[in-house]
Amino acid sequence: MSAVPDSLPVIRHKAWAPAAALTLGVVLIVAGMFWPTLVSMIEVWERSETFAHGYLIFPISAWLIWRQRDSLAQIPPQPDPRGLILLAAGGAAWLLAEAGSVNVVAQYAFIAMLLAAVWTLLGWAFVWAAFFPLMFLFFAVPVGEFLIQPLMGVTADFTVALLQLTGIPVYREGMFFSVPSGDWSVVEGCSGLRYLIASVTLGALYAYLTYRSWQRRLLFTVAAMIVPIFANGGRAYMIVMIAHLSDMKLALGVDHYIYGWAFFGLVMMLLFWIGSFWREDDTPALADGAAISPASTRDRRSGLLPAALLVVLGAVLWPAYARWLDARPLPAMPALQVEAQGGWERGAPFTSWLPHWVGADRQLRAWYIQAGRPIFLELNYYATQRQDAELVNSQNFMIRQKDPAWSNVGEAVVAVEVRGAARSVRQARMRGSDGRRLLVWQWNLINQQAVVNDHFAKLVLAWDRVRLRRDDGLSVLIATPYEEGRIDDAAATLARFAADMGPALEKTLDRVDGT
Repeated sequence: MSAVPDSLPVIRHKAWAPAAALTLGVVLIVAGMFWPTLVSMIEVWERSETFAHGYLIFPISAWLIWRQRDSLAQIPPQPDPRGLILLAAGGAAWLLAEAGSVNVVAQYAFIAMLLAAVWTLLGWAFVWAAFFPLMFLFFAVPVGEFLIQPLMGVTADFTVALLQLTGIPVYREGMFFSVPSGDWSVVEGCSGLRYLIASVTLGALYAYLTYRSWQRRLLFTVAAMIVPIFANGGRAYMIVMIAHLSDMKLALGVDHYIYGWAFFGLVMMLLFWIGSFWREDDTPALADGAAISPASTRDRRSGLLPAALLVVLGAVLWPAYARWLDARPLPAMPALQVEAQGGWERGAPFTSWLPHWVGADRQLRAWYIQAGRPIFLELNYYATQRQDAELVNSQNFMIRQKDPAWSNVGEAVVAVEVRGAARSVRQARMRGSDGRRLLVWQWNLINQQAVVNDHFAKLVLAWDRVRLRRDDGLSVLIATPYEEGRIDDAAATLARFAADMGPALEKTLDRVDGT
């Protein structure tokens, strides 16, 4: 799709000048309608080096299309109403994402609507001929933060396994491990997300430009996904070994990052070098537009203006409804109140650790005790879901990275038994610098139902919001001390508190709603 053989005549269709101008205008209008979504993408590009490549995606996509201008010029613009289906689907997805404050989904939907506008105005033949350049726009979406924790786990597993294979004794607890020469922790910067995103983006572009068959393109792109994951594990192992062998004098400061990027650059060069052995860029591809039959080349310029009008009208409905939702006043919110039940009494604070939940409309922190067993309770209530005030938010977490006093040595969703019924909770094990330990359970209450899955919670709250129903939610977090090796006793204490205080906690949503 990148070049036209010399044997094929280049026929520039006369409808292209007005069609291209109209399409560009409509795309800009649609982008203007969803300007806050585009700005949210740019803000991430600006503040995060991991996604700084987003600035280049639109220019690269335009350049890729320009490379194909001769073959694309042979395809007459043919308005296709099927593009309106994608436009409607993208708009609905954007509205749900906006209602749930899920920026990544809203940004993907925004890109999909831009492509839907192109499809509706220029037709499927054009979209298929320029398929990769158009799809490449999705790389502009700053996505991948959800992979940080899994990638941190892979890096820790890989590094510890290689250290043990080397014969170095390792003690590991969660993302923290110790070797004879010193202590290490796998933090967000060690996840390798930056390397993975850079590798996939460059790999997909390299595969498109270098190969002609979709099989080779797909295989190389998959390799660009897998190689950086293992390479990052090797990078982490290399840094630990350099520090270990130098008695913790090297690979600890700026050189920690220099070694990492140098190693990653070497791995990528090797990947591209190996991939070049099967390159096909010296073989011209058959132009997609050259195979169009005369029956399909009718001039449909008369349908361009109605199609453009339908795109604009179909796109404007979604942001208009979203702005109306945002303009609604907040409901009344009395203070949170939880009455002690089941023999529990108010107690004194027993820990300096506090969770990090942001944007709550109402918050309650309280300490309880029963038969010498202390409990910390934190409730965060969100009356309605909106940006920076969401029940499920990436900024809601147990502890900050590199906290000087506390470490999260293990967090997972586990099944527990409360009041004789199975329930899922998010469980975390906290370790203080003074040796103290805490066992933490957290779950959300939505429509009087306990919910732990963040994706399901977002979907339910967004769906309720767009249907003008209650979209409030309550985060419940409880914690108790435990001694190493006796975590089951702490879990039993948390289960007892959840069973005894459960009815009072569930009534909290009704109280704040005034019902």
